[in-house]
Amino acid sequence: MASAELAQKLQRRLLRDGSYSESEPPPEKDENEAGVALGDAAAMGSEASNGDSDQDRSAVSAAADPELSAKLSRRQDINAGTARPRFAQIFNPYTEFKEFTRRQIKDMERLFRLYDSGKDGYIDLMELKLMMEKLGAPQTHLGLKTMIKEVDEDFDGKLSFREFLLIFHKAAAGELEEDSGLMALAKLSEIDVALEGVKGARNFFEAKVQALSSASKFEAEIKAEQDERKREEEERKHRRAAFRELKSAFSQ
Repeated sequence: MASAELAQKLQRRLLRDGSYSESEPPPEKDENEAGVALGDAAAMGSEASNGDSDQDRSAVSAAADPELSAKLSRRQDINAGTARPRFAQIFNPYTEFKEFTRRQIKDMERLFRLYDSGKDGYIDLMELKLMMEKLGAPQTHLGLKTMIKEVDEDFDGKLSFREFLLIFHKAAAGELEEDSGLMALAKLSEIDVALEGVKGARNFFEAKVQALSSASKFEAEIKAEQDERKREEEERKHRRAAFRELKSAFSQ
């Protein structure tokens, strides 16, 4: 089909130049010349296509928000054959996060599985939303995306168990903002690394300790009231006993 179109173009060109009349057949080109012409045409089409592709790619990159930029660049590198391969690695939380004990990591794993309602090994945005609501620190949609983005190393828009552990790692290292959603998650969870002497844990769990202190104070007040009632009851018993003894002495 391309050869026929090329032959028609050559014929029109020769008619325009007056090299031969319409009654005369166009000069035949040998196979080599036709192949060269066809190759040149294909090369020109390829260059034009590549130029259009580069322009489209630039336009898409400019329009994409920063969150998608890394994904788009990665996809372009894959299409161009220049992407670096990603090798699968076996993740061992006990060797990578040595600052935590096995019990702490088990507690984190239980918490992760509790909110991984899809049972796919990830906590997505909606599952994180539910988690923060259950912990008593609901977040906006933008806030949830910001939380994921801060530890989302593979740009998949959800939290793996390793990325979930990074939340506590960053919190213990003092790398999270005090009023951030991730810090709220770490503080409100039931995982207490302060008891294990982790470096930097004292500052990390300061707010949680204060909350526990408030709860302990409330419990102490209740216990004091209970002790006071017991003491008053004992005094009443002693008074009744003394009254019975006095009554018995007068009756004799």
